[in-house]
Amino acid sequence: MIGRFDMPERHACRLVGLSRDSYRHPPVLDSQTAALRAAIIDLAQARRRFGYRRIHDLLRPRFPQVNHKRVYRLYSAANLAVRKRKKAKRPASERVPLQIAQSVNEVWSMDFVSDSLANSRRIKCLTVADDSSHECVDIGVDYGISGQYATRLLDRAAAFRGYPRAVRTDNGPEFTSRAFMAWALSHGIHHILIEPGRPMQNGYIESFNGKFRDECLNEHWFETLAQARAAIAAWRQDYNEVRPHSSCRRMPPARFAALHRQHDVDATLPTEESFNITTGLPAE
Repeated sequence: MIGRFDMPERHACRLVGLSRDSYRHPPVLDSQTAALRAAIIDLAQARRRFGYRRIHDLLRPRFPQVNHKRVYRLYSAANLAVRKRKKAKRPASERVPLQIAQSVNEVWSMDFVSDSLANSRRIKCLTVADDSSHECVDIGVDYGISGQYATRLLDRAAAFRGYPRAVRTDNGPEFTSRAFMAWALSHGIHHILIEPGRPMQNGYIESFNGKFRDECLNEHWFETLAQARAAIAAWRQDYNEVRPHSSCRRMPPARFAALHRQHDVDATLPTEESFNITTGLPAE
């Protein structure tokens, strides 16, 4: 207004509601703000599906005095907001609520995700997640995965974590095969089958698969099966050990699961009240 219409500074500042001192002395970023802004941009470019909340969780160790509101201001000023996808409108239907798992290894949810290599050959990914800790138990990647193949993957995961009390799946042929049914029965595992056409009854794994597609499959172009396995394994490790989860008190799922396991161990230890102080024997 001053340069184009030759308007006096006092009049122009009054019209736009700007202080004359602010007009004469525009703000200058200090070194800490500049470093924080650069770190936010680097993280947003490396992790495109992360919002400002999750970026703040990752920056907290390096910038302990910075709160999420300051991160949001710099995040918005850099125009880094993730675009929201339009959801398809579906007719209203009755929803069956999920039973919330109370402990680690209580329920494992699993499902398949499909992708393709550069030569257009299809690959299948069997994703397995813990409903309580939201930890990714395993991701099997191959050209084809049968019911017997799935049981071998679960046995491998159980060798380190133990077997779950229940597994939740859809009605796919791999999960309704004789091999999978016999495996669940032999290990005393309750097999929860959702209703056909109701994927939200398996909402935990559906939510995980959405993150898996956005942050891993859509960000890579696989040329070979070995490359796909290596990239997916690296993403799974990052998801479990680095990526903060909003349902895990803003901490990585592996750390959240470790705290729950430690809490369960401490709860089973005997306390002073459970023993007779004089004899050292269990109290009646």
